[in-house]
Amino acid sequence: MMMLSFRRKTLRGASALLALLIAMPATAQLSVDVTNPVESDLRIAIPAMPTQQNVETPAGSTDSLGQRIAEVIANDLRGSGLFTPLGPNGVQRPTMPEVTSPVFERWSAMNAEALVQGFVRSAGGDSQITVGCYLYDVALGTELARQGYVVAPRDWRRAAHRCADLVYSRLTGESPFFDSRIAYIAETGLKDNRVKRLAIMDSDGANHRFITNGQSLALTPRWSPDYRSIAYVSYVGRNVRIYIYDVDQGRQRTLLETSGAIFAPRWSPDGRTLLFSKSSGANTDIYKIPVAGGQPVRLTNTPGINVGGSFSPDGTRIVFESDRSGGQQIYVMNADGSNQRRISFGGGRYATPEWSPRGDLIAFTKIAGNFRVGVMDINGGNERLLTNGWQDEAPTWSPNGRVLQFFRTAAGRSGNSSIWQVDLTGVNERKIVTPVDGSDPSWGPLLQ
Repeated sequence: MMMLSFRRKTLRGASALLALLIAMPATAQLSVDVTNPVESDLRIAIPAMPTQQNVETPAGSTDSLGQRIAEVIANDLRGSGLFTPLGPNGVQRPTMPEVTSPVFERWSAMNAEALVQGFVRSAGGDSQITVGCYLYDVALGTELARQGYVVAPRDWRRAAHRCADLVYSRLTGESPFFDSRIAYIAETGLKDNRVKRLAIMDSDGANHRFITNGQSLALTPRWSPDYRSIAYVSYVGRNVRIYIYDVDQGRQRTLLETSGAIFAPRWSPDGRTLLFSKSSGANTDIYKIPVAGGQPVRLTNTPGINVGGSFSPDGTRIVFESDRSGGQQIYVMNADGSNQRRISFGGGRYATPEWSPRGDLIAFTKIAGNFRVGVMDINGGNERLLTNGWQDEAPTWSPNGRVLQFFRTAAGRSGNSSIWQVDLTGVNERKIVTPVDGSDPSWGPLLQ
């Protein structure tokens, strides 16, 4: 896959306009508080990007790309729940000179607090496209950030996501997360006879692609830390397999095959080890196995069901669920299986724990009448429920640890499932549009 790049060596021989992108931005105080759900959204103008010369590319003309890139940026920022985009529809597209010398009076008259402008340029054909991205403080008339992205035409959406990430990071002080992907289970059919296929998409639901054909059941996918592979469980006849699917090569290999039930493969932070749960008789225990292959090592050995292991970011601990105390609760243990201890004591049952990439929180499903997604401190304290649907479950963290995706199942025989997103305030919630029903999302790391 063509990676985004913008280094000084890329600019050698480029025009003066692109060279402007390497200048240092000015300092200003405009910012967004991600922890305050009652604060008004920041009004940010995002006009369509102009082009120096309108040429055709495999992704469309540079003029049309300027419109679509701005639309993706606006949708990303709107979806975060922190911004009210103005444009690109209905607002004036700036001229090329205005990209670096904005007419601030125009945007101030619209009550815009911030402005995102840029440009699109290409030599046409299969040539790479260059996207410039500029962020301004309208009130102060100052530049806050600028960056350029050189991409293959097919990757134009990545340039848009990267621009949105630049804006989000500069105005919130948080790490980016828009330029990332989701693996999930695409579902069709009635509730009691579902066809479940492995699928991937961008974080906003675009660029959807089915990976498996549905002839065998696919469950619980997880991205590898390097984004090259997806681990998932598949039922093939009477046997159950853990597959490692190579995304770039379009091939998969069997890591483990057994006649007993297998659940929830999870990667270690270094990508060398996979956790999984395996049933044997009345018990289910958590195991680990080298990704390169080898013999599984059992980490739990208690009566009951132990499932759903998730590594801490430093790889030293594992959070999991167990019913050894009589009902599903959350436990933590060392990576070698030692020092197993319960951390959830809030009443009800707990499932699908997942450690935040920041290391500060654990997300979970709370079962107490309905199913709700929540978070707690790594010692079990400060529990907060973020959703209130009929059946919300299986949270997965964004790369920056500020947002969760999960799936919601509707009541009734149809049992339609859909993927949703919520931030840590519990206020900014939205549905991710998928071509068919979706469940078991896995949010991958930030693309490189």
